[in-house]
Amino acid sequence: MGQSIGPEAGESAYATMVARARSLLPQLRERAARTEELRHLPPETERDLHDAGLFRMLQPRRIGGAELDYVALIDCADLLGQADASVAWNFANLASHHWMLGMFDAKAQDLVWGRDADALIASSFIFPAGRAARVKGGYRLHGSWPFSSGVASCEWNMLASVVYSDDEADGIEYRIFLLPRSDYKVLDTWNVTGLRGTGSCDVEVREAFVADHMTVAVGELAGGPTPGSHVNPNPLYALPVFSLFPYVLSGVALGNAQACLDDYTEVARHRISTYNRAKLSDFQSTQIKIAEASAKIDAARLVMRSACIEAMEAARRGRIPDTATKTRYRRDGAFSVNLCTDAVSMLFAASGARGLFTTGVLQRQFRDAHAINSHLAFNFDAAGTNYGRVALGLPSENLTL
Repeated sequence: MGQSIGPEAGESAYATMVARARSLLPQLRERAARTEELRHLPPETERDLHDAGLFRMLQPRRIGGAELDYVALIDCADLLGQADASVAWNFANLASHHWMLGMFDAKAQDLVWGRDADALIASSFIFPAGRAARVKGGYRLHGSWPFSSGVASCEWNMLASVVYSDDEADGIEYRIFLLPRSDYKVLDTWNVTGLRGTGSCDVEVREAFVADHMTVAVGELAGGPTPGSHVNPNPLYALPVFSLFPYVLSGVALGNAQACLDDYTEVARHRISTYNRAKLSDFQSTQIKIAEASAKIDAARLVMRSACIEAMEAARRGRIPDTATKTRYRRDGAFSVNLCTDAVSMLFAASGARGLFTTGVLQRQFRDAHAINSHLAFNFDAAGTNYGRVALGLPSENLTL
């Protein structure tokens, strides 16, 4: 269904994927209002993303995926977010799950991709939402998870859960479980003000059996070899998943903010003040707002891309980041998205009454910016506190790192 990158590798494959993403922007902008109305991506948008091979950009090349470096996820989400943040959000989420599946046991990979290499996988990584227990040959899973983006289009779901033991000495374990659609129920709960087109509904599981090879421990995703390493040796599949978790989605905030800035600048070039007929481009306040917003967005882009490039280079050298580095990745992921949100909020306020009209894109960019920022990965109080603890010699409170 989706295009393969073929024999291309490295920079050439990356350039091809970015060009494909860029080519979709006009039609994605045209569909944005309808996407919000539907509360999920239109079928033609999903088809476009499949046909461009975008969902498979981090999928192993042995399956026909592009196997690009992790930073490509930032760059393509940035581009798509300049047209529609909901599309970029679902693209980034679903593409990242091909990357994560590459770290599972090869049996799980063969089961999913053997049936359909284009299969989409949803997720919800809220560990307390589930309860799992060890049984013969696997686990018994039960729970109800919110925020499973794009779930209506997916045949599989990665659900995070705490594993409890009858023996208190064993403590608890965090694991991710891969379930087929027949094992969970989708609840239509997505009635929201921002990221309306993502269809991030709840899912419910009642006492499903999950075989050993269809689950992976969080500790196995902390950096270095994973259960899937023997079939996917690329360092891409040795990255620390939850340390880099913010960067799965941070590019969406970046693209949304860039679009807001570009639109504001274009309007200011030509707009005349309603009250005194002066050109907005002549106002010093307008010039300063453009400078400040662009500085925040440029800084955010640099921070996001640098973290991904640094982590990829460390993985190539066989290095696993220490706890201080991992908490810095989380800190910077949250901080960079906060910069994007600040830029959008400032431009919205500077736009005056123009932002109040529901027919314009500005109000959607504002709503989407704050919806993105509400994700726990971008909560700077949480990320900053944990970074500060580690910097002060205290143990990390984030059990996924």
